[in-house]
Amino acid sequence: MNLQDIHAAMEAIGNLVKRTPLLRSRFLSEFCDGKVYLKLENEQITSSFKIRGTLNKMLRLSTKDMKRGIVTASAGNHAQAIAIGAEKLKLQAHIVIPKSTPKIKVNKIKKYDVDLIIHGDFYDQAEQKAMNLAKSKKWTYISPYNDELVIAGHGTIGLEIYQDLPSVDIVIVPVGGGGLISGVSVAVKSINPNIRVLGVQSRASPVMCESLKAGEIVNIELRESIADGLYGGLEKGSITFKIVQEYVDNLLLVEEETIMKAISLLWNKEKQVVEGAGAVTVALLLEKRGYFMGKEVVAIVSGGNISDDLFQKILSSQEDYA
Repeated sequence: MNLQDIHAAMEAIGNLVKRTPLLRSRFLSEFCDGKVYLKLENEQITSSFKIRGTLNKMLRLSTKDMKRGIVTASAGNHAQAIAIGAEKLKLQAHIVIPKSTPKIKVNKIKKYDVDLIIHGDFYDQAEQKAMNLAKSKKWTYISPYNDELVIAGHGTIGLEIYQDLPSVDIVIVPVGGGGLISGVSVAVKSINPNIRVLGVQSRASPVMCESLKAGEIVNIELRESIADGLYGGLEKGSITFKIVQEYVDNLLLVEEETIMKAISLLWNKEKQVVEGAGAVTVALLLEKRGYFMGKEVVAIVSGGNISDDLFQKILSSQEDYA
């Protein structure tokens, strides 16, 4: 997977997805004593970046694969993207989600004509179920992250960032399975190797971070996280692990409390509705402000699918920033 693949993805999906805004944040720029921009993928179709990689993959399926039907696992955002793609391409889609999937995401999936299967308490169990169904039913499995075409689609975000801000010094990216940061890092590093790419995970679910430390993909015990879109483990042999090893400069962890502060800040200062997974990049800015002094920084805000109840609960629990 290389820059040429990402350009090909841009050509394939360019008319089907939104080119999302790159918004300069006055508050965060002053807070960090630098220039901070937000790449607003929460304003993307389905309020998540996932549609980019999913459509790029589905558009390249063979006629045989399309006829067999497709199956996937998701914590919510990838499922919505699959549902939209299946509707556009008239495919039979089977989507496995865990019981922990937020209600707002479940309700959005149910709006589409898909076979929704709820299995397991956590994402890893849903993923294994989807893989087993792919084998037993002969359906085509589409991974949310462990796929070159999916990664290339997500990499179009990196192209857009560079085109809009070629002077960027640092790009901060949320990390779950690594599909987003893999695509973005290949895109920007292939154009300018001096651009630093930082990944962010919650301390509650640091699988990629711990795997990098170990030098191999590991399974660890996870704690509950508000960043549900980043929750879960890595498929053994995932290509994202090697890409992150090669292209990403550092992977950092943030506290759950800081993620909630970031959600509140993004609303109060920017009027942006952002889910936990999308707010981890801003949480890093809050925890490591000195690291970004004098730099041009882009924080990718990857999604905005958060329930009204949870959103209001977070806003009421957080003090506003002056």
